[in-house]
Amino acid sequence: MEQRVSLVTLGVEDLARSRQFYIDLGWTPTWEDEEIVFFQTGGMIVGIWDRARLAEDSGVTDQGGWGGVTLAHNVGSPADVHTITEEARAAGGIVVREPDDTVWGGYSSVFLDPDGHPWEVAHNPSWTLGEDGSITIGS
Repeated sequence: MEQRVSLVTLGVEDLARSRQFYIDLGWTPTWEDEEIVFFQTGGMIVGIWDRARLAEDSGVTDQGGWGGVTLAHNVGSPADVHTITEEARAAGGIVVREPDDTVWGGYSSVFLDPDGHPWEVAHNPSWTLGEDGSITIGS
């Protein structure tokens, strides 16, 4: 298996609400029907799908709550962290950690989408951010 992630699917309670949240963040659906929405995100895809159906399809029991995964969106500057945090707040996201310096030498914030999926918005001055949004460890 190659060392890469191709697709992340987020289980959601209300597909229309979650779809609108991501659109309000500036994302554009790439493909969708009445059951699932896919967003092309650089070299990978983020999907949103009914949480119960995703659990069944994945062969797991949904215990609710946080699933032990935090998604991240890396940006080019601390100012970008502020801008995106405010966009998330305006779209209905709940900011659980305001933009601030981090223990690892960067700058970040965290917001929750309508289903409680945490997103870190981070500027890491030790990583290289490509024009296409890709990141590379080291500068």
